[in-house]
Amino acid sequence: MDFIVEGFLKALQLILSGDPETYSAVKATIHVSSLSMLVSLVAGIPAGFALGYFAFPGKRGLRLVVDTLMALPTVFIGLVVYAVISSRGPLGSMGLLFTLEGMAIGQAILAFPVVAALSASAVESMDSRLRPTLMSLGVSRTRLFLTSLREVRFGLLVASLNAYGRVTTEVGISMMVGGNIKWHTRTITTAIALETGKGMFDTGIALGLILLLIAFAVNLSLSFLRKFE
Repeated sequence: MDFIVEGFLKALQLILSGDPETYSAVKATIHVSSLSMLVSLVAGIPAGFALGYFAFPGKRGLRLVVDTLMALPTVFIGLVVYAVISSRGPLGSMGLLFTLEGMAIGQAILAFPVVAALSASAVESMDSRLRPTLMSLGVSRTRLFLTSLREVRFGLLVASLNAYGRVTTEVGISMMVGGNIKWHTRTITTAIALETGKGMFDTGIALGLILLLIAFAVNLSLSFLRKFE
């Protein structure tokens, strides 16, 4: 047990002293997750809203596909993205392999079905009387869309935060596509795996504490925004 206590003490020292290596991984994590979330939200929220709001042939099958994609293993996504952006892949000339941008592509693929599926669920749980009531009042389609969007705003927020939690804690994509390069593509999760394997428990615990703080901040934000419902 002594090494665990010692690890926590050294971890606090690393965090409070602003250790460059530790905060390099934190910076990379925030950069990649922000890029991937921007892409997944821009694509996922409209797709999820349409999937939950409109009725069309094949909707049930498409919904099943989106729900299934939520469980995609990160290593599989990493393998596919690696194959596409490697030197022998169709996007190899873009030089995305072992870059933060390449990692963001993989994490956006990971987050998209989460955002889309949970957004669709939020829309489907909307009061079924809202749409016919607004249509009977003669509101425009734009107003109808905006009102419906406001009605499910909290559900969309939950979808976004769930996706953010998924991308910040994944390891497979970051390892395979980013290469875990020190000072460049090493994220919090890949650094924890590496440092723990080397027996550097203090660095691993420090990064783990920071990851917990990020998760706590996300949940605190959700609780705060819930008050405005």
